[in-house]
Amino acid sequence: MFTGLVEGIGKIISLKPYGGGLIAEISASFSLKELAIGDSIAVDGVCLTVTEIKGSTFKTHISPETLNKTTFRYKNSGDFVNLERALRLGDRLGGHLVSGHVDGIGKIVSIIPIEDFWKLVIEIPSEFTPYLIKKGSIAIDGVSLTINDFRDNFLEFMLVPHTLKVTTLCLRKPGDFVNIEIDMIAKMVYKWISPYLESLEKTKRGLTLEFLKEHGFL
Repeated sequence: MFTGLVEGIGKIISLKPYGGGLIAEISASFSLKELAIGDSIAVDGVCLTVTEIKGSTFKTHISPETLNKTTFRYKNSGDFVNLERALRLGDRLGGHLVSGHVDGIGKIVSIIPIEDFWKLVIEIPSEFTPYLIKKGSIAIDGVSLTINDFRDNFLEFMLVPHTLKVTTLCLRKPGDFVNIEIDMIAKMVYKWISPYLESLEKTKRGLTLEFLKEHGFL
């Protein structure tokens, strides 16, 4: 489990084919003394398992499923990535709950500098839109961001100077692909209420206090 608060930027040293997947070697910009083999670490929002540690670098396996679901299939040696070690019980939760299980890939549509801030627009797969709300949370390349606004499957964010300073989002440009993880709580709530939404649709009823009482919500 992660928070979406990036600890530092890493650099991909090498990507080597391995059994249909890859072995990635990544250098970190922070100390790895508290990291152990078998620990989880989020790399651009992807939860990976540390298999080897040497100085400031670590290695991890990237499975065929991960290559299919994430931007790792577009990565090259020398690319920079966001890094976050797993959340410890008792740590502050400054972002939102992030599992590191990427739902899909989005595409940067535009980046507009507004003085020291950036207005960022990202297109995501349309099947994720039922889980979105204004001012809700979403992880973009492992960075916890707040959705300022959205229309259809186009999401708008405002990046603050600190986010631009400590993450790789400052290196992104229109046309780049990014990893998307929808807020897990939003997904759970939607799955829980979707049968009732289907019932409302079939009966052409509105969401009223009577309906909520009838189905045990009140």
